[in-house]
Amino acid sequence: MRRSNNRKCRLWWPTHLSSLNQLNLHSYAFLFGWFISSSEASFDIVVAFACDESALLSMTTTHTNLERVVQGINRKMPVLLQDKSKFSLLGYYAADCSSNGKLLMVRGKGKKHINYTDKRTCLCADELAPEGKCGRWRCGCHKLDVILEQCRTLALEDNIWAQIVCDNSLAVSRKVELIPKVHHIHRKGEAIFQLDVHVVFYGIPVFGGHHYSLGFKSSSDGVTNHCKKPEWVKDLNRKQPYLDLDAVILSINTANAAKVFTEAYCSAKRSRVSFHFFCMFSILTWQLLAVLLASFSTIFYVVLQSFHVLSHVSQSYIYVALEKVFCNTCKNLEIRCCQLLYWPVFLKDYGLRSQSCVEYAEKAAFHKHSMWTSLVVDLLLGNFLGIILWCRAREACAWISVFSENATNYLLRTGCVWLMGNPAGFKLNTELAGVLGTISLIAIQIWSTIWWLLGLFLIHLIKVVAVFGSLFGLTAAAALIIDTISLATTHVSTLQWLLTLLYSWQIQAVDALWRLFRGRKWNPLRQRLDSYAYSVEQHVVGSLLFTPLLLLLPTTSLFYIFFTIMKTTISFVCIAIQFGISIIHATPYIKIFIWFVRRKRFPCGLWFDIVLCQRNATNSSEVKSAEKTASGSENSLRASCCRSTVLVSFLHSNFLNLRQVVWPHYRNVFSDVSRSSIALSAYGILTGKRTPSAPKIGLPPTLPWLSIPYKEYWRLCHEAVLACKQDCICQLHR
Repeated sequence: MRRSNNRKCRLWWPTHLSSLNQLNLHSYAFLFGWFISSSEASFDIVVAFACDESALLSMTTTHTNLERVVQGINRKMPVLLQDKSKFSLLGYYAADCSSNGKLLMVRGKGKKHINYTDKRTCLCADELAPEGKCGRWRCGCHKLDVILEQCRTLALEDNIWAQIVCDNSLAVSRKVELIPKVHHIHRKGEAIFQLDVHVVFYGIPVFGGHHYSLGFKSSSDGVTNHCKKPEWVKDLNRKQPYLDLDAVILSINTANAAKVFTEAYCSAKRSRVSFHFFCMFSILTWQLLAVLLASFSTIFYVVLQSFHVLSHVSQSYIYVALEKVFCNTCKNLEIRCCQLLYWPVFLKDYGLRSQSCVEYAEKAAFHKHSMWTSLVVDLLLGNFLGIILWCRAREACAWISVFSENATNYLLRTGCVWLMGNPAGFKLNTELAGVLGTISLIAIQIWSTIWWLLGLFLIHLIKVVAVFGSLFGLTAAAALIIDTISLATTHVSTLQWLLTLLYSWQIQAVDALWRLFRGRKWNPLRQRLDSYAYSVEQHVVGSLLFTPLLLLLPTTSLFYIFFTIMKTTISFVCIAIQFGISIIHATPYIKIFIWFVRRKRFPCGLWFDIVLCQRNATNSSEVKSAEKTASGSENSLRASCCRSTVLVSFLHSNFLNLRQVVWPHYRNVFSDVSRSSIALSAYGILTGKRTPSAPKIGLPPTLPWLSIPYKEYWRLCHEAVLACKQDCICQLHR
């Protein structure tokens, strides 16, 4: 099969421009968008919108005005798109009623014409065209009137001018009744007729509707490859890509913003809209809501500032001790207070340039609304728990008392008595088991007495947890429960810590004596075992110490294992609650809600639905006439004998499932849970060096404490609520 040497052009065309209702068959329209050149033989034309003659004349009275408009729109585009391409006038298109590839005759409205005889452009076929008639360029383009011809000249200075015909002979769907055909393109002073065109229909991305995205980057990109790559791989990486899809998708996502900005220039003077009763009622409602939320937030802000000042003033020993005991509660309270203080800062829109791209605007909106949605959900869950605990405080107090009594009597006391005998048939050292068991029973009895005295205030503690949940959310109440569990099981932690010291000392002593018998010594500087000649006295002392330590080790090990199991069970309960807190903080509630309502706002990857593929002969009569006319000129137009390929497809998006939406936010929660960490914890438990504790992971970072005047904070909250109103209005317009 012979390979075509034609230049390849990808025309990204909005779907709504291919409807007969959108195009007047007896007129023409100008195309605005981006021209992206991947190479000399391949380029992309991204059409954002079409503008009729009247709209173009309203903003282009002179040559400088159009250039100023285009430059102003470019400054509002994302910086990444400005580096790759700029927004410009691409050309014009008209309908092909005869379906023979000929353009409709376009009559200019003016009486004067411009003879633009620059060598970079096509020459005029009838230089002395009579007044009132429209001239014709040698390439087939019709001369326009003065102002519109200046627009064409400006586009030619940008090295691109496309003339497109819309054919209604082939209708691929109900929405697409006209297929655009690239008649020819002017690029760098050359008229190009031979093109392999790929027409891609796409829907205009709108904020709150849909947009396009290339999807996640591969996780293997950040992995370092130590293998040496061949030279051809390096040359392939240095080669310019055939298709700059990043720039194309970025320009498609900014097409709607470009249209909105252009319409703002066209209709600078709008007629006054009459205020109806509904509009006045909505404005009054928003103003009242803004005042109420700002006032309530300011009162809460004053209370938080007062407690913050008191905490810094009173740095007594009792305050420091309470801060260490209730460390989880203090951490979650700090996070919650910062969220309560910073919600107007995150909610206020500062009009960033990235808002012109729908993809960037969607990400910014999710980031802006994620914090206050998490705050609202946490407070709702906290109030639900608080109401239940407040109404069922006595039942909860009775249940906790019965559970603690059963755990103390049937687990701790019975377990210690069992270990003082012959547990599971093991013959232990009676004296050592009696000493360890007696110490454990005394500690358990002392703590049980203290807990019975504190049990009188247990109902008040439950009500404090309920109040914490109602004011600061479920996470603060859960953190207080973690600290309360840790405080209530202090006797188990203390006994386990003492037995850990005894067990680890015995293990280290037995290990050192075993090295003595083998003639080895640990070198702490080089972290290795070296040979060493011990004396006879050292061997004798070692033998006398090794035997009793080894025989007493099973007794110590069983007590250590029993209390380690108790401590590990308590730690697992605290870890489960801590993970629940982290999941509540990390869950993207706004994304989950929007995913169920409008899944199109979560694209991931693209796919093309090919609906038409044909090869057309390019030796049309118009190309031949243009070739004969321009045969003697310097820039001759050559028509090749090969066929041009026309490919028509629709651009579609894949969408994320719920797991793909949620899992990136949970990755930080489960980052410390791995096989290596579990193996390290198991090794620490066996050697008596490490016991599991509740991990402090997955919590959002704490922000600096906000300290501004009360009036400024009220104004900030008021403007944040009104900014939400403006966002709603913008979404309705879009």
